Amino acid sequence: MLTRPPLTLPADQMRAAGQRAIELIIERMSEGELGPVLVRRSRDDLEQNWDEPIPEHGQDLVGLLERLAGDALPSGMHSDHPRCFAFVPTSGNYPAVLADALAAAFLSVPGAWLVGSGPTQLELVTLRWLRELLGLDTCFGGLFVSGGSIANLTALTAARDSLLGGELSTARAYCSTQAHPSIARALHIIGLKRDQLVVLPPDERLRLDPTRLAERIRADRDGGWRPFLVVATIGTTSTGAVDPIEDLADVCSREGMWLHADGALGAAAAATARGRRTLAGLDRVDSLTLDPHKWLFQPYELGCVLLRRPEQLRETFAIARHFLDSGYLAVAESDGREPNLSDYGPQQSRGLRALKLWLSLKTFGANVFRDAVDQGITLAEHAAAFIGNHPELEPASEPGLGVVTFRYRPPGIPPGKGLDSFQAELARTVLEAGFAMITTTAVHDETVLRMCTINPRTSVRHIDNTLDHVVECGRVLAARTDRSAADNVPH
Repeated sequence: MLTRPPLTLPADQMRAAGQRAIELIIERMSEGELGPVLVRRSRDDLEQNWDEPIPEHGQDLVGLLERLAGDALPSGMHSDHPRCFAFVPTSGNYPAVLADALAAAFLSVPGAWLVGSGPTQLELVTLRWLRELLGLDTCFGGLFVSGGSIANLTALTAARDSLLGGELSTARAYCSTQAHPSIARALHIIGLKRDQLVVLPPDERLRLDPTRLAERIRADRDGGWRPFLVVATIGTTSTGAVDPIEDLADVCSREGMWLHADGALGAAAAATARGRRTLAGLDRVDSLTLDPHKWLFQPYELGCVLLRRPEQLRETFAIARHFLDSGYLAVAESDGREPNLSDYGPQQSRGLRALKLWLSLKTFGANVFRDAVDQGITLAEHAAAFIGNHPELEPASEPGLGVVTFRYRPPGIPPGKGLDSFQAELARTVLEAGFAMITTTAVHDETVLRMCTINPRTSVRHIDNTLDHVVECGRVLAARTDRSAADNVPH
């Protein structure tokens, strides 16, 4: 009598669970604006439901899927909701969900060619498509990683090895105050101290100022420092601002420095004609990072790092460079023609992240992606126009790549900390009402409201309704503030 191997299920049970899983996925992805923007749960509540002892005996898989989809998984922000404008929302797409399941089922590992030749080829093709989508030179290459933080870390590690030769004590890197914290964290990981990152104030448009940068680099050289890296941001998280890439590339070319572009949010705009004009000079950077799980509408996790000279990744990360054992991996060494992508980054075991982008591009076509990216820019411009024409709203910055910032101006509250705290309270009020989700940020040292408009499920109607809702909440909050002030006046 044949016995089933451990950790396997009969085909009929797998089929039943798979069918139910697909139904749950379709139900979730069909919610649209009918579902909540945010499901808030307390730590105590979730621990009560989910803090369990390790199960010694198995349970019905269909029932477990139902429990997960009904309770734990929906708890949190629904970033695909058309009125979710907080942080950098993402929508995902159905072919990409299936791609993740297929990649997991086939244990696809695009690390060594011997282990995953088909997965590796799919990743190489998808990298080429992405390069073409962004209009980059054919020399660019790289690999897919988990997200922007690891992409930045990977690129900056290659920059360190390429330019510093192991001597880090006098090295200096440069960015603006608008850069992402992952830049400072990456430099910390690769061995630079905090004072070796020079953080410059931005210009009036909240961009890294090339003139100020050049002056500081010259001063640092005169002071015995070794400037080696400039980080440009393509779509700052606060305002969507784009640093002037061409001018920064000129500075780096003169100074013999590495120009890294953090495009986790905004690099995808280069897929469109007007985005490419905004990102002029993108093909002059030494390295570029972007997150397809943001503005290319993929599920988490999918980041990407691209280098003008991708062989610099291999020079840093090749396993042969760091070889320790007696030959366990020798059988998987590349012959040069068949690449091992594990030689191009810090991971050896790598999931086939590229498959979701490959399958969604093949399913929908690149033009649909271009249109969806372009729509995000258009929606930000529409929101900015609405704000500029509304007597109770005022813009805080020019519309960036898919981002708009603004303030509600209640009568009787002068500029200053009182108005700052009002914006923060207004954002909390909107959040608690549950109709939409926005966040706050700081622009020119003032607290402002922020909306990111890149979700392809969002329409002009959702923008208008949300801004109307913000105004309504602002009026209620202002009236409440006035009553509180009146109550505190001594009689």
